[in-house]
Amino acid sequence: MKYIILNTIAILGGLVLAGVVNMGLISLGAELIPPPAGADVSSMDELKKAMPLFMPQHFVFPFLAHSLGTLAGAVFAAKVAATHKLIIAFFIGVVFLAGGIVMVFSLPSPIWFNSLDLIGAYLPMAYLGYKFVKGNDSPLKKNA
Repeated sequence: MKYIILNTIAILGGLVLAGVVNMGLISLGAELIPPPAGADVSSMDELKKAMPLFMPQHFVFPFLAHSLGTLAGAVFAAKVAATHKLIIAFFIGVVFLAGGIVMVFSLPSPIWFNSLDLIGAYLPMAYLGYKFVKGNDSPLKKNA
């Protein structure tokens, strides 16, 4: 029973943390790299209309948000999970990958960004998050 509770906390906490990091970086990015002049990003419809005005620098923080959000969620999930750490870390990645796929079909982003985002931001970061935790659980470190 203890394992089920810990694994549930790992999944829910990982999803929440990933979402918080994601949204925090999106908000920070909008402050550091403002939308192009004339772009109204106040609604999804206006954002769709403004997407052709976006330059490569406008995609830096969305990529960072997706990748670092997934990484943070996967690290948390793998650290807290009692069992199946890799599967749980990948679950975080798959959930956020699904969100990324929805965004690809919702916003007319450049193909280079969509490819980079879907290939590099979710599953690799989930695996890296697991590896960070696995590295900390190394028997060599416990004996040192």
